Amino acid sequence: MALTSPRRSALSDQVIIELRNQITSGAWPVGSRIPTEPELVEELGVARNTVREAVRALAHNGLLDIRQGSGTYVVATSELAGVMQRRFAGADPRHIAELRATLEPSAARMAALRRTERDLRQLDTLLARREEAWGSGDAEAFVTADATLHMAFVAASHNEVLTALYADLGHLLRDWLRGRLHEDGGRQLRPENHMDHARLVEAIRAGDAERAEAEAASYTSHCLVRQVPADLTGPR
Repeated sequence: MALTSPRRSALSDQVIIELRNQITSGAWPVGSRIPTEPELVEELGVARNTVREAVRALAHNGLLDIRQGSGTYVVATSELAGVMQRRFAGADPRHIAELRATLEPSAARMAALRRTERDLRQLDTLLARREEAWGSGDAEAFVTADATLHMAFVAASHNEVLTALYADLGHLLRDWLRGRLHEDGGRQLRPENHMDHARLVEAIRAGDAERAEAEAASYTSHCLVRQVPADLTGPR
C-alpha cells in the first residue's frame, strides 16, 4: 500500500516505521539484504529521497548497515540491539560467557514453572533442528539453530524484560558462539564438543525448576571455564 502524507517529514517517519516493522516482525531477518532502493520506492509509492532518508535513519540507529556496492543489510532487530552491538563489539569473550551464566539458569528455572504446551512444542522443534544442524557439519547453520533454541529457552520464562534483553543481545551471543567454534577448529563441528540440551528440555517439560536451573548452569559453566585464563583457574 502506498504511503501518503501532506508533509515530507511525516511521510519519512511513516516509511521509517514501515521498514522497522519489516525488521522487528522477522520479515527481514538479521543478516538479510533488504530490497533495493528502486524496489522500496515502487512498493511504498514514495520518492527515492524519502526512502533514502528512512534507510539512513535506521542505519544511524544501528538496525541497518549500508554496504557500498553490495546493498543494505539488517544487523539488529531494535535500536537497543544496535547500540549493544556497537558498544560491546570488542567485549572480552569471557565477559560474554559470564553474562550467559548469569541469565540462562534463572531463565530456565522460570521456564520450568511457567512454560506452556506451545512453548514445549517449540522447544522440541528447535532442539531437533539444532541436532540436525550439528549433524550436517555446517557451523553457521548450527550457530543459528543453537542461538534460536537458547532464545526459546529464555522466552519460555515469560519474563518480557528478560526476553527482550536477551533478544537485544542476540547478535553478541551469536558472535561469541562463532568465536568458540573457531577455537575448536574453524567450521569443523567436533563430536567431543557437542553439548546435549535434551535434558534441559525434559526438565522444563517436567516442571522441575531446580533441575532446569542446574542443567542450564552446567553448560554455561562449562563454557565459562573454557573462557577463563589459566592464571584464574589455578594449576592443571
